[in-house]
Amino acid sequence: MLLTISTTHFPAADLGWLLHKHPDKVQSFDIAGGQAHVFYPVAQDDIYTAALVVDVDPVDIVRTMNIPQDRGILTQYVNDRPYTASSFLTTAISKVYSSALNGICHPRPELVEIKMPFEVKISVIKMGAHGEDKLKRLFEPLGYSVDAIRHGLDEKFPDWGESPYYTVTLSNTLTIKDLLSHLYVLLPVFDNEKHYYISKQEIEKLISKGGEWLVTHPQKEFIIKRYLRNINTLTKTAISHFEDLDLENSITNDSDEEVILIENTISEKKANLHQLRLDAALLELKKNGSKTVVDMGCGEGKLLKMMIKEAQFDKILGVDVSMRELQKAKSRLKLDEISQKMRDLLELIQGSITYRDKRIENYDALVMVEVIEHLELERIPSMERVVFECANPQMVIITTPNAEYNALYNLEEDSMRHNDHRFEWTRHEFKTWGESVAEKYNYAVEFTNIGGLDEKLGSPSQMAVFKNLKQI
Repeated sequence: MLLTISTTHFPAADLGWLLHKHPDKVQSFDIAGGQAHVFYPVAQDDIYTAALVVDVDPVDIVRTMNIPQDRGILTQYVNDRPYTASSFLTTAISKVYSSALNGICHPRPELVEIKMPFEVKISVIKMGAHGEDKLKRLFEPLGYSVDAIRHGLDEKFPDWGESPYYTVTLSNTLTIKDLLSHLYVLLPVFDNEKHYYISKQEIEKLISKGGEWLVTHPQKEFIIKRYLRNINTLTKTAISHFEDLDLENSITNDSDEEVILIENTISEKKANLHQLRLDAALLELKKNGSKTVVDMGCGEGKLLKMMIKEAQFDKILGVDVSMRELQKAKSRLKLDEISQKMRDLLELIQGSITYRDKRIENYDALVMVEVIEHLELERIPSMERVVFECANPQMVIITTPNAEYNALYNLEEDSMRHNDHRFEWTRHEFKTWGESVAEKYNYAVEFTNIGGLDEKLGSPSQMAVFKNLKQI
């Protein structure tokens, strides 16, 4: 199997320093089932390519590693292990590129944090039908462009149809550590016959290599399940660990990579962008003296978990259109284990923000943290009536991404931070909409920046706080 990593970063020779592999040498390493070899087929001033070749012995694998008897297309001594990207490749990455994978470069430590343009080519990977869609769901949220070419079973016999094998090219600009950690975690997702025993230690590896980005990945549960070979007990444990992590640093999940200090919070703590949004919303609720709160689009229940720790609140209602998200919130909040007093305080229900629901009426405040941009624009008026006319709370808090700030994420023009966003407003668009709603429904509105402030582009997130003039 073959994995190549190329960069046009200048000087391109920096790739050799990062990988700790000299471009003038061919280096070999023993791995389970065979050997791994590293060499540079291209080493020029403007481009470097490092090739990792994993040479495994299928006979030795079958005899010593208990490979399953039925492997679908190929079985036993004749199998696809010598050329298909698999757990053998990730094992080779962790051994051969261990320093780069762990963000270490003693000779040139300044290179570790530099984002470089990389092109990764995986010569053969087994994915089956809709393989390109699967790749895109896994890699595009991390900023990659994906190109996949599916191979036929035999070019001489086209009527035989297509094989489950693809050649894949991935392109992205990021650090070498992030690149290798993505490959280390995601490649085993496509390998159903891992050559090693899956134990609790794999959860630790998953958290170590994926903790900074997997927690916000839209395919998080799928990745965890496949990485752990669908072993139910390990999967549940891993998902629980990730649900407890307060990491939100993926660009495709509306998060900011830099850590910012939110001002005027009780703890004055450092937090990531998603946490900043939650902190800002909670701060407004506390300042307003709200006793009863609706969290619309509560998701996994992060804001709910923060609110139930505050003595100020008498009734908290979490609402989400997704029953799956509500189940996650139920698990995160441990609703099956809490006291009756806590059950009386907190309730989870399924509902939609675009349909009138008497269950969300008569609350002091209604919060929508990064929810509005998931609605179709033509459904915004329905949401306005449900929230400002029917529910008619004393206060409404709405946060949403600032589209102008996307330029700092190197996103292409007209692209959005998350594939489920239906739109993203600029500061002017959000202000215009908010003032129009406030005037129509007799509210006052104030706008606040959330996150690091750029002089020209504003902050990554923006918040509108509506105060009901009818109830003052």
